[in-house]
Amino acid sequence: MRFRPLQPASAPQPTAGAAVDPPTRMRAAVIDGTGSPDLLRAASLGVPAPVMDELLVRVVAAGVNPIDAKTRGGAGLSAAIRDFPATLGFDFSGIVVKSPYESHPLTPGTPVYGMLAFPRSAGSYAEYAVVPSQSVARKPVALSHVEAAGVPLAALTAWGLVVETAHAHEGQRVLIHAGSGGVGHFAVQFAAYFGAHVTATGSARNASWLRELGASVVIDYTTTRFEDVIADVDVVIDLVGNARASTGERSLTVLRPGGLYIVVPTGSWPGYAAATHAAGVRATSFKVTPDGNALATIGRLLDSGAVQVYIDRVFDLNDAAAAHAELERGHTRGKIVLRVSDD
Repeated sequence: MRFRPLQPASAPQPTAGAAVDPPTRMRAAVIDGTGSPDLLRAASLGVPAPVMDELLVRVVAAGVNPIDAKTRGGAGLSAAIRDFPATLGFDFSGIVVKSPYESHPLTPGTPVYGMLAFPRSAGSYAEYAVVPSQSVARKPVALSHVEAAGVPLAALTAWGLVVETAHAHEGQRVLIHAGSGGVGHFAVQFAAYFGAHVTATGSARNASWLRELGASVVIDYTTTRFEDVIADVDVVIDLVGNARASTGERSLTVLRPGGLYIVVPTGSWPGYAAATHAAGVRATSFKVTPDGNALATIGRLLDSGAVQVYIDRVFDLNDAAAAHAELERGHTRGKIVLRVSDD
């Protein structure tokens, strides 16, 4: 179940290879400091200039991630923001406007998706953005820009967790907390694709959908304590963290000796290393890598239909504050996306 635009594109897409001069100013959603969602406001900013290997991309849609909201709220990556007003956002899908050189594989007019280097550079909540060329891939043909914008950070995180860290394989028993969220719904699909037996925690309303994605078992966290019904798990992918209902500590009780616990939310359990050592299991935290090659592989899975992205809500760029408020209410299925410009 994926979002599809109801109307055809309102503006022609430039032909690949044809350079288009960008305007000097652009719309953006910015913050002048950290705090509540209503700090996000519309602004007019200068269009950034790419340097070295960077692409200049016209952003059609931008994904909204929990790290965006945490950063806006004063946590997350807020300490690394050098100047205000600041433009948030990692995920984008759009069209290349300028390439580093004439024979670059991603020429002007090429539809691409990827991750920006926020907060080292301005984010994707803007009509134009500069992005390292190694952090992007061609947009999957089967996806609209709105759909594609919901993929990069969440899917790359899930790929890193499931494929590169857990090494998912046939018969492996994997427990994924918060399976219906942005990262979770990709993690469930990747783990199942590589043959793992997937147990996911989620709400009752998402149970049948999680099974469609590939979960063999779904545990309703509102009625059942997962440690009462499962044991001898090989890997726990914790997308909740220990700060909520002691999810991390409880997860250690269901791991087999020598099993692997992966904690994802930053700062959610400072003492996880000591606790996992005492429990006789392995543990690691995780940070996403904006790898364009991995994103190209994920794109092929999306084009084949083996993996899908679910877009829960779409907001206009001018409604970025409402998008953050919706995200912070919790229980988002899949992703929230900002529509930035016409495709």
